[in-house]
Amino acid sequence: MPVAPPPPHRRRDLRLLPWLLIAAGLGALLAHPRPADADEQRIYVRAIADAATWNKYSKQLKADQFGKFIIDVKSNDMYFFDVNLFKLHADFVLGVLLKQAWTAENIREYNRNYEREKPRFILGYLTHHLKVDRWAFSFWEGDKIDAATVQRAFKRLEETFFIKGLSFRPDSPLQEKVAIEVKKKGIKTVTNDEIYKAADYQAFNAGSATGRLRVVPVGTPYEDLVFDRTKIALLQEAYPDISPVAGILSTKFSTPLAHVNLRATAWGIPNAGYAKAREEFAALDGEIVRYEVNDTGLVVRKATEQEVADFESAVQKQRTVVVPPANLSNARFTMLTRMRAKDVTSFGTKAANLGEIVTANLDAVNVPEGFGVPFFYYVRHMRQHKLDAKVDAMLVDARWKTDAAWRKTESETLRAAILAAPIDADVLDAIYKRVRVRLGGKGVFVRSSTNAEDLPGFNGAGLYDTVANVRGKKQIGLAIKTVWASLWNFRAIEERSLFGIDHRQVYAGVFIQVGVNATAAGVLITRNLFDPGDDNSFTINAKWGLGLRVVEGTNVPEQIVYDTSNYGTKIISRSDDPTQLVFDDKGGIREVAVEHQGVILSEERARRLATMVQAFQRPLFRDVPIDVEWVFEGEKVWIVQARPYIGR
Repeated sequence: MPVAPPPPHRRRDLRLLPWLLIAAGLGALLAHPRPADADEQRIYVRAIADAATWNKYSKQLKADQFGKFIIDVKSNDMYFFDVNLFKLHADFVLGVLLKQAWTAENIREYNRNYEREKPRFILGYLTHHLKVDRWAFSFWEGDKIDAATVQRAFKRLEETFFIKGLSFRPDSPLQEKVAIEVKKKGIKTVTNDEIYKAADYQAFNAGSATGRLRVVPVGTPYEDLVFDRTKIALLQEAYPDISPVAGILSTKFSTPLAHVNLRATAWGIPNAGYAKAREEFAALDGEIVRYEVNDTGLVVRKATEQEVADFESAVQKQRTVVVPPANLSNARFTMLTRMRAKDVTSFGTKAANLGEIVTANLDAVNVPEGFGVPFFYYVRHMRQHKLDAKVDAMLVDARWKTDAAWRKTESETLRAAILAAPIDADVLDAIYKRVRVRLGGKGVFVRSSTNAEDLPGFNGAGLYDTVANVRGKKQIGLAIKTVWASLWNFRAIEERSLFGIDHRQVYAGVFIQVGVNATAAGVLITRNLFDPGDDNSFTINAKWGLGLRVVEGTNVPEQIVYDTSNYGTKIISRSDDPTQLVFDDKGGIREVAVEHQGVILSEERARRLATMVQAFQRPLFRDVPIDVEWVFEGEKVWIVQARPYIGR
């Protein structure tokens, strides 16, 4: 469904961080290519000249060893990228080649490369089918590629890949028709049927699950393919992606490289292809079933009474995330110096977490001054202008649960109404006075701090808005209303609904913090995202100037892995962006040429940053992994956000 791209001040989506970090490594290599040697592995190469190189850039999954390639249709450049780092073509294309954020608009534009006319890229696969020692090149099963483009890809592979005479493997009925034309051009073809012999079954991800079977009719448009986590999806066509489900069963065979199969593996759910699934299991459509997958076969049967009872109990637990109770009577603005973690009930998690750090009086930790505007004022604004009644009417409307387009339109209308309604003049005067007196009248960040984020099983990262370097009373009023309105961002509504959060119990606090005109900024995760077995290292990325681009993922940052046990710094990439973001004297931000050159995170800076994070991680977060946003002002380190890190 279409969504607007986030504005420049939007908080990042934490789920994108591992993708951004991987992309950062390639960004540096693109800018500063160096000869590869025995000790260095590039993230992509332009040609694979031998089996040793193939083994480095490919990955074995059961009986298939696969790699991926991308051809730029404008320059004819070839990219063989490391599939051990990038799971999808989109990760590499958006994060590295185009340096674009992961938004619905950009994904929509990217997906045009699967149409017959390729606007920018040819996206292909290479597979060595080990059981039959057969090599093939192919394309995603939903790709509408034509014979001429297949021929073009074959020609480039002949020029750049060490195995000659590759066979084209069609993975869809449309591509099978294309294969007939391709064969006439002298290119060998091989079908999945030939590769898998007479087998009509393939296990992609072993496991078991109980869920309600949904048989998707042939011809169902991708846009109408909406599931929830309780479903066992029986698919009869290839789709580019799928929302989270309990299990997947497909009648159309593909490869483990298919997007849906990659998703299933990431979610750890049972997933198999079985040609006769429709004939054998259609009678169970709508029933709660037990689904089991192993390497040699599968089971789909009606669930027992006990399995049904266990399933219904699990669904209730899985679909319900309880938000902290809200204190709607507290009308006091509260400085971070007087705020503790328990104050989440009045001010939301972002402010409360920083307040806990500040009130711990840790000498080594610097946090910019700030104060919280409690939920009380959001509730009063909604009631004064009868916007709470609009919310109630929206939530009880029958279309709320069934019509995503309607939900989107209604949420946009509600946000516009929140922004249009005048903020109470006395409240705004009091807030502005506190900014002038307690925060020195400096430019401030007006940030969201809700009770529906950083929860067990739901982090809510990137759902709500922040406004940067706000100056002046009128601008502060507008920024506060922007934050309040962002509680009803469409993506926030959909994410909360997915996790069973009661929208009526969600409230928007506002956190107003002195803005630091950073010389450098970034994100630190107290975990090695490249090596989960490493318990001593932090992953840090950085950029000159304000950190807005770092957390959005629109630019490649500098990236290091810092080993806290031996103070070692492993350089993954260096930022090569020629511009940086700084405060505008009139408010907001502006883009200027990079004022500094060279390394952002020297070993000394990395050590001071890591030491500061350790100082509050251990006593306040009990050594659980955390996600920290930080800035440098000259050589001084500031912590501007800290939350538990929720990742796989």
